[in-house]
Amino acid sequence: MQYHTMVSSPPDTSKTTKLERYNSYIRRVNSTKLLQASSKLLFRVTLLVALVLILLFTLNYPPISENPHHIHAKNHLFSSGFYGSGAAWEKQVRHSATPSRPNGFSVLVTGAAGFVGTHCSLALKKRGDGVLGLDNFNSYYDPSLKMAREKLLGKHQIFVVHGDINAAELLNKLFDIVPFSHVLHLAAQAGVRYAMQNPLSYVNSNVAGFVNLLEVAKSAEPQPAIVWASSSSVYGLNTQVPFSEDHRTDQPASLYAATKKAGEEIAHTYNHIYGLSLTGLRFFTVYGPWGRPDMAYFFFTKDILQRKPINVYVTQDGKEVARDFTYIDDIVKGCVGALDTAEKSTGRGGKKRAPAQLRVYNLGNTAPVTVNKLVGILESLLNVKAKKHMIKMPRNGDVPYTHANVSQAYRDFGYKPTTDLATGLRKFTKWYTSYYGIESRVKKEIQSDD
Repeated sequence: MQYHTMVSSPPDTSKTTKLERYNSYIRRVNSTKLLQASSKLLFRVTLLVALVLILLFTLNYPPISENPHHIHAKNHLFSSGFYGSGAAWEKQVRHSATPSRPNGFSVLVTGAAGFVGTHCSLALKKRGDGVLGLDNFNSYYDPSLKMAREKLLGKHQIFVVHGDINAAELLNKLFDIVPFSHVLHLAAQAGVRYAMQNPLSYVNSNVAGFVNLLEVAKSAEPQPAIVWASSSSVYGLNTQVPFSEDHRTDQPASLYAATKKAGEEIAHTYNHIYGLSLTGLRFFTVYGPWGRPDMAYFFFTKDILQRKPINVYVTQDGKEVARDFTYIDDIVKGCVGALDTAEKSTGRGGKKRAPAQLRVYNLGNTAPVTVNKLVGILESLLNVKAKKHMIKMPRNGDVPYTHANVSQAYRDFGYKPTTDLATGLRKFTKWYTSYYGIESRVKKEIQSDD
């Protein structure tokens, strides 16, 4: 009897294997798609975050500059809480801007904590006009000096709003609170040489800031009359002397001059289209107490007292550099005279209703003095011999000579400068030594020399 061993055949797994391979392939495909989608999403999120960070960095930090006095772009960020809000703040604004004399002006002074702005604000308040200040307290030069000026203004009941002329929200709010009759626009990025290091600060303040102010003013009810600071720098490479308002001003020697010339053209445009009354004042080298530390007379005084050498420029062909130095009190009289003779703007609802006043004037001393003579006067007043280095003037935007013809300002509002350089510098050095607490030291040195 034979036995047959029955061996069962292995099950057919080919179909199962194929199915598993297919499922594995589908999983890999889906995984790859998911990974690609996740990568794209992550890339987009990362890009968005980077853009947001770049935007925040740009808004909160100024452009990098080798100059330690760069301007803080931070001043252009404004929340309502930054520049003030609430009933108490608005009461301060109204009180400061309300005139105390019959038919007095209500004047918004931009750059009120600046050199010229402080003196003009005090003069207007003293005669009974209402004055509200606006200043961004930037760090082009020591902000503590601006804060000290603000403190001085506060003692005379002049309130200074901390804010920037580029902040349209702020300006609109101020014009909503106060029906300003006049604007004395003195806020600007000053200085000729600094423009080579931080050019955009000049465009931002002197062009964009001016336009922003005019945009708000054109729609204000009532439209204010505007007196604003141009500059003698607009004469640039002009060689006709003395400089007159009808001389050519299309050859600026610096970006600062170019922005001020642009301001004059912008003023013409807003006068022509919107009926704004605009008066530009071309200041010639203003000096005096509470002045700007970046000006030669100021840092010469500082360096002479510290026994440091000073650089005195001569032209490329060896001639002396001269300036039409104008004392601050004379400039103030010119500013007030321009305000007093400014006609009302003629626009309403942002539209011109009739031709409006458009003027430009030189405000100078009419008596140019060489920088070498300026140093000699300071040496005499401080009783210290200066260590002078005579060097060729670099090509940085400075011009060798300025001389103002002020006949038009005299004709229209009686402008007549009365302070010579020696008298003005005597007043400046008296303030300087007192403000910086070195008066006793200078007196002791004078006595010991005697």
